[in-house]
Amino acid sequence: MHQPSATPRPSIYYRYRVFEPWRPSAHPAQPRQRVVIAGSGPAGMVTALELARHGVASVILTAERQFSQGSRAIVFTRRSMEILQQVGVADRMTEGGLPWRFGNSFYRGQRVFRMEAPHDADDRFYPMLNVQQQYMEEYLHDACAANPLIDFRWGNKVVGVEQHPDHARLTVDTPEGEYLLETDWLVAADGGRSDIRAMLGLKMEGASYEGFFVIADIRVDLPLPTERLAFFDPDWNPGNTVLMHREPHGIWRVDYQLPPGETPEQALRPESLQARIDAQLAMIGHAGAPWELDWCSVYSARTLTLPDYVHGRVIFTGDAAHLLPIFGVRGANTGFQDAQSLGWHLAFVVRGLAGRKLLANHSAERVGAAREIIDEGGKSVRFMTPPTRGFALLRNAVLSLSLQHGFVRPLFHWRTSRPHEYTHSMLNSPGDDDALFAAGPAHGAPPCNVRLGPDDYLLDHLGGGFDLLYFTGADAVPAPLREVADAFRARGVPLRITAIGAAGPVAGADQVLPDADGHCRERYGVPASGGAYLLRPDQHVCARWLTLDAMRLRAALQTALPE
Repeated sequence: MHQPSATPRPSIYYRYRVFEPWRPSAHPAQPRQRVVIAGSGPAGMVTALELARHGVASVILTAERQFSQGSRAIVFTRRSMEILQQVGVADRMTEGGLPWRFGNSFYRGQRVFRMEAPHDADDRFYPMLNVQQQYMEEYLHDACAANPLIDFRWGNKVVGVEQHPDHARLTVDTPEGEYLLETDWLVAADGGRSDIRAMLGLKMEGASYEGFFVIADIRVDLPLPTERLAFFDPDWNPGNTVLMHREPHGIWRVDYQLPPGETPEQALRPESLQARIDAQLAMIGHAGAPWELDWCSVYSARTLTLPDYVHGRVIFTGDAAHLLPIFGVRGANTGFQDAQSLGWHLAFVVRGLAGRKLLANHSAERVGAAREIIDEGGKSVRFMTPPTRGFALLRNAVLSLSLQHGFVRPLFHWRTSRPHEYTHSMLNSPGDDDALFAAGPAHGAPPCNVRLGPDDYLLDHLGGGFDLLYFTGADAVPAPLREVADAFRARGVPLRITAIGAAGPVAGADQVLPDADGHCRERYGVPASGGAYLLRPDQHVCARWLTLDAMRLRAALQTALPE
């Protein structure tokens, strides 16, 4: 029988709660479920919340009875916050989080590069927000627990998967024994050491790097801003790299590379941690500063992905689908994008609004995103921890030149995580005017946010289905466009028409948003004569027009909903 720990995990700043396990004896025989999600990490919970937004119930099974040990993911990007806004937890994240936008790289006591992430008045969220993962999981769990379409089962571990043409049969272990659970679809969100991936005999493709890094969360009082700090080749850790991040609640993360040959067990000895953290504090001018350890771990950089995320009735997501380097805040942030994509793709298949080709599209898009990240992240990994003598020579040359020559300093850029653009998606309309636009988000791109007024932004009004952004000064949406929209709505497709720019009510529009100065129109590259955008339920662009008629709108929706 599966017996997860009932002892609260230790922490000097977070109070862990131990949840009661879900016991089969307290419930009637289990009917077949629409969707079961194995794993209660960020990707699993956001998938459940996205499914619920589209009216699809799910069951979350987790072997644990507590939130994650230690801070783990701490940096969340603007796009992640926009996704979390959609599932209702962004406000809680920002209440306790630390926003920031600058990163600094140091070599031999000199700052050799300063990263500045773009930020302007149209952005509701900062480029980065630091929040420990336990809090983020707590907020997501509270949202799941409040949603009647989500059945959350602590202490339930999937130990067997049997696939059939129209369902999967799961063996689930609990503190009082096993039970069987059938589901139309199983979402494997069970992390980097995915048991389900192993059960199906699946192998990832890519590379693993030999270098190890220690993560140590310490409570220490440092009068430093919330900015990323990277130290290359410090005297106390020659040839290696050290990273520092401020976290909420007086916590700092110290992240340092180990010399070759040192084992994780050796690195985590108290005396080793003490000496290295003391040396780092001394190097930044705070020798002798008292500190207290909260949590520590060891990781290595990996750039791996499954070549396909859909296997029969099992769909992989998050770290179960790919293992990405954390440099550039790619782990949880990529998981959120996975979950947002999977939520609407799977929901539309479950509800019969599209065929299984839609799931193949999800896999193709997200595998493509993982491979892009692997390419970008691999460059950062090879700079942070050179895998060969040749890469070490190159890195050392850049370090040396950076003291005097500015042209090499951009090589220190850590290639921050960014949302993938589905430029070649099968859902993009081939008959629109994408190629004629001189500005604005193109095919497959996420939307631009636009400030409409005090505490009022464009993305606050979008999401939950397809969004037709209709830029117009007229008082009505043309009847033929309304007829197409009504026909798809009659099939159950969620579709909202948002008129942008009109001075008064617009007949046929579900909502009207102001744009008196034309700023929103300019951000989207729409001329004064008007135009339109069609956004998918994950808000990525699938069509845009300078002139829109009923035939073109119908064709775009049919393309985005393959049978």
